[in-house]
Amino acid sequence: MRNIFTICIITLVLSCKNNPQIHESSIIPKPIKTEFTNSDFKINKNTTIIYNDSDIDFKKVANYLHEEIKKNQNFNLKIDVSEKISKKNSILLIKDTTQNLSTEEYLIIVTRKNIQIFSSTAHGSFYGIQTLLQLTKITNQNNQFTYSNIIPGVKIYDYPRFKWRGMHLDVCRHFYDKEFVKKYIDVLAMHKMNTFHWHLTEDQGWRIEIKKYPKLTEIGSIRKETMVGKNWNEFDGIPHGGFYTQDDIKEVVQYAADRYITIVPEIEMPGHSLAALASYPEFGCTGEPYEVEKTWGVFNDVYCAGNDKTFEFLQDVLTEVIALFPGKYIHIGGDECPKEAWEKCPKCQKRIKAEGLKDEAELQSYFIRRIEKLLIANNKKLIGWDEILEGGLAPSAAVMSWRGAESGIQAAKMKHDVVMAPNKQCYFDHYQGDPAKEPLAIGGFTDLAEVYSYDPVPVELNDQESKYIMGAQANIWTEYITTPEHIEYMALPRLCALAEVVWSQKEQKDFEDFKTRLKIHVVRLKAKNYNYRTLDF
Repeated sequence: MRNIFTICIITLVLSCKNNPQIHESSIIPKPIKTEFTNSDFKINKNTTIIYNDSDIDFKKVANYLHEEIKKNQNFNLKIDVSEKISKKNSILLIKDTTQNLSTEEYLIIVTRKNIQIFSSTAHGSFYGIQTLLQLTKITNQNNQFTYSNIIPGVKIYDYPRFKWRGMHLDVCRHFYDKEFVKKYIDVLAMHKMNTFHWHLTEDQGWRIEIKKYPKLTEIGSIRKETMVGKNWNEFDGIPHGGFYTQDDIKEVVQYAADRYITIVPEIEMPGHSLAALASYPEFGCTGEPYEVEKTWGVFNDVYCAGNDKTFEFLQDVLTEVIALFPGKYIHIGGDECPKEAWEKCPKCQKRIKAEGLKDEAELQSYFIRRIEKLLIANNKKLIGWDEILEGGLAPSAAVMSWRGAESGIQAAKMKHDVVMAPNKQCYFDHYQGDPAKEPLAIGGFTDLAEVYSYDPVPVELNDQESKYIMGAQANIWTEYITTPEHIEYMALPRLCALAEVVWSQKEQKDFEDFKTRLKIHVVRLKAKNYNYRTLDF
């Protein structure tokens, strides 16, 4: 809980009178408190970026701001370290330990003299910079964008509502190179999202290099062709493939970390694993040849839960994955796992009897618990789709609730951490309008208003249970999304709405106000060459 003294100080700082509001805020997500003054600051070639702490992370944030100003206003500003916070014509990144600011909290004060961004960590400073960049007015004349060098006088105080603010991307159904993934991460950072859920393995393609098992990328990363549209019997005859080397992964992980985004990798199991089985068929129940899948859906061939070699394989895979991703969570999927192969498999049936399990649902729980022990031994935490509740939830697992709110409610009542990602509000592969007028999508309907109206905390939970709701994320599955432009179209501007859901305070949400700000905000997206769905309001 925030220190009452801190809040009083902040309130006093922000309660200056006799400073008329002369600008309209278009910041997304909306800050807790914004008060404009008549003291604009002008950036020029002699402006200096100053950070007053030798912390290397503050230096990285200063360099980030330098590069953004260079790209936007074409000023190559000097960066300096100084303990003086009164310097004129400067942008000061101030490490402030006096006001008990939390990790992601920040305070901006813009005057004619300088710009001051107060935070207790470089993380908070980075979010202050994202807000500062959105204060810059952009004009568009024939797709030629000009950034003003005038920053309006303002005082802004802000911190997020939820600790998990996520976006997902499936690169398995259709592969996207690391440069696009970086661009995707950039738009997350712009909106103060802090989690990127990277879906790396599937029936239709294995996308991460595992050095101990080279066939995973030699065979599993390539399908021989892809179904055309929604015609299950028509194929394009074109091989589709691609994967990230471990060096690629390290590069993207660092790129995200520099933007205070944690990557959560997803390695699917026990279902959605045909690409792995095509590479190493001995880990399936039949051991027969498998094929990297060329259609979409749920398939009966899954990892054999009765074979100890399967778990040795997964342990080896996860050991390499863990070494690449420093974040707390590893996502193991756990969704849509048919039990038909297990019902017919002598090894799986033997496992059920030996472990005293009632049925195949409990066998799946056994599978997940065994993987969880491996992750715990490596100081990681397991998170999976809400099917991992079936047959009994692993002791410390976190649940990603996608089939609605019910599983999230159940998990929270069981005192497990939850990320809400219900398909009705958070599946951005759904249509946004009339399907006849929209690019091909998987189905469903989730428009901007649906996303914005969502509250991740179910009313069924009491205050204590609500603490287990870590936040929310949106998912983009790419069965029918074949180009970067199409991904951006599906993400934007719905991502803008979700950012406000997970960052801004519930009582501040106002859809009409959001739409007003969004009309200005989309110019920023266009200036950065993002494709987005044209506003229809």
